[in-house]
Amino acid sequence: YRYWTREAIIADIDGRRHPLHIAIENFGNDANIGAVVRTANAFAVDTVHIVGRRRWNRRGAMVTDRYQHLVHHDSTEELLSSAAAAGLTVVAVDNVPGAVRLENTPLPRDCLLIFGQEGPGISPAAAAGAALTVSIAQFSATGEPPCSLSFAAVTCCNRLPSASAPTASMTTSAPSPSVT
Repeated sequence: YRYWTREAIIADIDGRRHPLHIAIENFGNDANIGAVVRTANAFAVDTVHIVGRRRWNRRGAMVTDRYQHLVHHDSTEELLSSAAAAGLTVVAVDNVPGAVRLENTPLPRDCLLIFGQEGPGISPAAAAGAALTVSIAQFSATGEPPCSLSFAAVTCCNRLPSASAPTASMTTSAPSPSVT
């Protein structure tokens, strides 16, 4: 993408985006949001939704936030309303009783994966608004989930059906822009 304009880069990625949306609640520690944005960009996720505080540490995004569609919501209820209007199935990702194992569960093609904060997990509003809650199998000795939110996002993105993956061929380098 060297010498491309920001708009041209976004347009190129938009042609390959997956219909998946990812949301992260930002009510406490914002340290993981940048890594989740970077992960979403790597998988050409349609949009990242940030719920709660608008300020977050962009260092972890490593500039990918410039090319990733980001939407802020003041509350989880606002996020859920937006997802319903867009026809997205809300899937909560949290290791809680009653959650089904991600590796045994097909994810809907058009869905919004919602992640809570590390520690407290998803909010009660997110849990109530989700059509499905999935957990990521972990085998730590401490009983605490050892994986980070960005790892959880990668794990979920890798579980998406291949039929819903972008159809354009993926390359490790951007095509040359047409020069006029």
